[in-house]
Amino acid sequence: MTSMDIHEILEHLPHRYPILLVDRVLEVVPGERIKALKNVSVNEPFFPGHYPHHPVMPGVLIVEAMAQAAAILSFKTMGGKPDDKSVYYFVGIDGARFKKPVSPGDQLILDVSITASKRGIWKFAAKATVDGQLATEAELMCTVRPVE
Repeated sequence: MTSMDIHEILEHLPHRYPILLVDRVLEVVPGERIKALKNVSVNEPFFPGHYPHHPVMPGVLIVEAMAQAAAILSFKTMGGKPDDKSVYYFVGIDGARFKKPVSPGDQLILDVSITASKRGIWKFAAKATVDGQLATEAELMCTVRPVE
């Protein structure tokens, strides 16, 4: 089990501001699971429009944060890092459920486990919690493909 700071995260994800949604990896066990966090700040670029009177993190971005944690887990498992010759794609979402709104000041804990890896398709069980309460859960599928 190892942790990762933002500098190592930037080596394992091609994402950058404003779409980078993982601030720290608390633990990662290659081939098994990852636990990461996203500090949700009122300064996020989506809050002025979602919603000005009651800011809520869009569910699609919570799912994206879980997918980014899954990507880090995949790269750590494969022993590689992203490059200019390939792209890590989101190819499926099943069973997405949004149980609790995520607001400015929350710390989103991302727990993602590998459930299968076959023919270049990775499947994950993912959940995001705030203060120990389930905010979002989903089954994710991702793959790495060459840039065409």
